Parts: sequence; structure tokens; C-alpha cells
Amino acid sequence: IINKNQKSKLIESIRFSVYELEKQALSKIKRILPEGIYCITSEELSNGRSNIHVAGEMLKSGIKIIQYREKEERKSRKDMLEECRKIRKMASDAGALFIVNDYLDIALLSDADGIHCGQNDLSVQDIRKLNSGLMIGISTESAEQMEKAVSEGADYIGIGPVFKTDTKKDAGAPLGLDQIKYAAENIKIPFVAIGGIKEHNIDQVLAAGARHIAIISDITGAENIREKIHSINRIIEKYN
Repeated sequence: IINKNQKSKLIESIRFSVYELEKQALSKIKRILPEGIYCITSEELSNGRSNIHVAGEMLKSGIKIIQYREKEERKSRKDMLEECRKIRKMASDAGALFIVNDYLDIALLSDADGIHCGQNDLSVQDIRKLNSGLMIGISTESAEQMEKAVSEGADYIGIGPVFKTDTKKDAGAPLGLDQIKYAAENIKIPFVAIGGIKEHNIDQVLAAGARHIAIISDITGAENIREKIHSINRIIEKYN
């Protein structure tokens, strides 16, 4: 027979367990990568427009994921954090995911949905120790790096550069479409094709099997960002 005190503790334990399950479920939902255009900011390639303005245009076009990419030589950490907090609020209001590139401290302080890391950044395991709910993306350039990221528990990977790109100064040689085809056939988590992808060549990447496409300068530098996104989306829709 359970007395009142034991019953109270049992109810409290059940409530806590339900709360933990809800947290885990919400965390997993937040870590699902939407298909389509994966937008990345680049103020130096935005024709004088701010990251805030460009992000706003992206979100008004229905974009469901934005990655904030900025460089310390261009902007202070304080200014980047302020921008990220503003874009985080805008993305949340629009029902979109917000990812921070490289800077884990800024991702955590801005309450971002995720962090995107390179091969030389913190490991997935270490990031999870700080925040188990963050979506974690890892940049890869080979099948070996892809498989390693998957085995370590990354939520998604980036693969590139697919084509020649001037957006990232330290980008390696173009991988071509073979790595995209490999990922489509062998990688069981979402992967984002990135590097030199524009409206005129996106159909090649889609035909190779990619369903998450990162586009930077073709969108940030477009005279009309919303029009450019709608035009690219019309191509993507043919592969859905």
C-alpha cells in the first residue's frame, strides 16, 4: 500500500520524467534540418546592405534556415552577438532555424538553434557537453570526413566546395558532384551542398541527389533578394 507521502513522490517523479521526455522530443524536432535553400549571411557580399536587412528579406521569402557567418577582422564579437540576437528573434518569429558559424559562445549567448563547425573546431561530443539541444553541423571535404562526422553524432554535414568559390578565401579545390552523389547514396543524415552554387548550376547539384543547398553570394548580392529566392525555389520544386 502506498501512503500519501510515497504517492506524492511518485507523482512528482512521473511529472519530472514526462518533462524530460518533452524536452528531448522538442530538442529533436528543433534539430531537423529543413530541405531547400540553406541561406548564409555575408555582409561583404551584400552590396552595402546589413546582415539584418538581408536576413529579413530571406525570411520574408519563406526561408526556413539562416546561418550567420561573419569574420572577426570585420566585426567585433560584441557587434556579432548583437546582430545574432536580432536575427535569432526574427528567425524565431518566422518559424525558421538560426545557426551560427564557428562561434560557439555567440551561438549559446544568442540562443541559436545550432552551430556549424569546421574540421579544426570543437568536437561534436564537447559541444554536446555544453548544450545537448544544439543542432550541430560539420563541414566535410571527403567521404572519410563525412563518415567520421556521422559516427560522432553530427545532426547534418556540409559538403564542399562543390564548385569553385571566392566566397570563402580558404576554401579547398572544388570537389565536383561525385561527393554529392556519394553522400546521397551512403550518408544517412541530412547533408548540405555548398560552394559556388548559383541559380544557373543548382539543377546539377539537385540532380546529383542534394536536397539541402547552401547559396551565399547569388542571394546576398542579388538586386532583389526575394525575387532571386523565389526563382531558385521554382527550380528546386521540380526535384521534390
